Amino acid sequence: MQKGKLDVRTENILPIIKKWLYSEKEIFVRELVSNAFDALAKVRKLALSEDIRDADDDDFKIEITTDKEHRQLIIADNGIGLTGEEIRQYIAQIAFSGAEEFAKKYEASGNKNDTGIIGNFGLGFYSAFIVSKRVEIDSLSWQADATAAFWGSDGGEEYDIGAGQRQKRGTTITLHIDDDSDEYLEEARIKDLVKRYSDFLPVAIHVNGEKANKQDALWAKAPSGVKEDEYKEFYNYLYPFQGEPLFHVHLNVDHPFHLKGILYFPRLGHELDLQKSNIKIYCKQVFVTDESQGLVPEFLTALQGVIDLPDLPLNVSRSYLQNEPQIKKIASHVVKKVADRLTSEFKNNRENFEKIWPDISPFVKYGMMNDDKFYEQVLPVLIYPKADGADGSFLSIEDYLAANKDKTNGKIYYATDVNAQAGHLRLLKKEGIDVLVMSHMIDSHFMQFLEGKNQDYKFARVDAEVSEHVMDKDAKNDIVDADGKDDQSALEELFKKALGADGEQIKFRVESLKDDNIPAMILVDEQMRRFSDMAAMMNRSGTGAPPFPRDHTVLLNRKNPIIQSLSKPAIVTGESGESKQELLAKEVYFLARLSQGGVGANELESLLVNSYSLLARLV
Repeated sequence: MQKGKLDVRTENILPIIKKWLYSEKEIFVRELVSNAFDALAKVRKLALSEDIRDADDDDFKIEITTDKEHRQLIIADNGIGLTGEEIRQYIAQIAFSGAEEFAKKYEASGNKNDTGIIGNFGLGFYSAFIVSKRVEIDSLSWQADATAAFWGSDGGEEYDIGAGQRQKRGTTITLHIDDDSDEYLEEARIKDLVKRYSDFLPVAIHVNGEKANKQDALWAKAPSGVKEDEYKEFYNYLYPFQGEPLFHVHLNVDHPFHLKGILYFPRLGHELDLQKSNIKIYCKQVFVTDESQGLVPEFLTALQGVIDLPDLPLNVSRSYLQNEPQIKKIASHVVKKVADRLTSEFKNNRENFEKIWPDISPFVKYGMMNDDKFYEQVLPVLIYPKADGADGSFLSIEDYLAANKDKTNGKIYYATDVNAQAGHLRLLKKEGIDVLVMSHMIDSHFMQFLEGKNQDYKFARVDAEVSEHVMDKDAKNDIVDADGKDDQSALEELFKKALGADGEQIKFRVESLKDDNIPAMILVDEQMRRFSDMAAMMNRSGTGAPPFPRDHTVLLNRKNPIIQSLSKPAIVTGESGESKQELLAKEVYFLARLSQGGVGANELESLLVNSYSLLARLV
């Protein structure tokens, strides 16, 4: 056995490794397993053209053994192996090439939270010292005339090197586990780490004789060779108990960079799930991180799945992902592929696209608001359900304008609640005017965004105004009382008196609607409505919805028998308090509000009192 001494001050290096990687010291499993896999890949390649030692040993695998009694964790492979000289070269010299200078520079930078220092100067193997008081190598090279070689070190400046005991080709690394790292002697813990970091390496990894990894990296296959059921099975493996995904995007790029992966559209439990990231980043089928900031735009973080970047350094840190020059190009490509997948599904499988649209539409709209290129690509697939959609039909905005422009003066009518706005919808439906449903939280902001992008888009909620097409233009207004007041003046005076102080800010209009079943409708200015909706959105976590806007208009339908009666002088005499006419006016107003869900808790009591009083007068 010979003694050797490193030509750098390793007492400065290993403490840095242990200190700055302490929070992620489990990373050593990834490093050592990845090294073992590299050794297997190399010998497989050599076997195609060279005579290798133990050529019949082609059951390539990695064996991990936990030995609690001797406090050892052993990682062995039957790969390419190392000679004594190669150990000197690759372990004792290259690993620490420039290490002392790096260590000084690292400490001076003050970058204490960067856990990505492994790999910057060949420290992959030396990650073993994070959890070990001593590390030993026993290796036999693939070369026929090679003899087994041994190397051992307790992490100081000196190491032992000499003859090894291994009888078959490959390498065995023995870690003598530190007293404060007992968890890495537990079989379950090692299995979990193999699954986390090395689950998809294309080689069997055994822990105490039991296979611990899946191996099949579906994203590494060509899209043409993958069946639909395989995509679903793979998703369920990655994200158990989350049901089936809506659909997927298979990434397979060789130029100008290498990129593979599968991204899934999950079913969002809530629109705020848009902020949740579930994309796993791999490098050559080895897990790197589940923090995809920089690589995947924020609006795509709702997606789930895998992205594999084979040219990315294995020991990538988060800051590297954000600063690497290629990252922006990759992010742009991912966005394009997602948009391509959406447009492809829209064109080739419209029925399925409309089926999943309610789930993916918040994501698409959010993306359009955050990325101009994505906006341009997916605008043609932006669709909305029709309010009378008994047939489940959808319209794009362009299709809506083409079908309704002459009837709506270019406005795009929409509803947020088909039940609350049923009266308005019925009027428009009778005239053959389509109404789009915009009921998502994001829609209020998105409409404003679309109007800013396209001057031809002008949205109007059905209760913001009444289309001239539902007005009876031939109806005559010949109602004039004994004092010469027309019905507009008489009704406005009555309703303001009945509503008292609450009626001061309310505007009144008397019109003739084609539907004489509707006594009154509440109209709220579109911009005022949007302001109210945004206030409601901001108040979602508060104590309740904001009050109904006081600045609104009551449209009274002079063709309705109730309104016609109210426009005439009251005949009730000898009564104290409010007249029956005033009670009826209040009832009409409250019912119009109630039909839109616009009666607050304090107003509901007033409505009930008024109703009871009116009933009492009637009986």
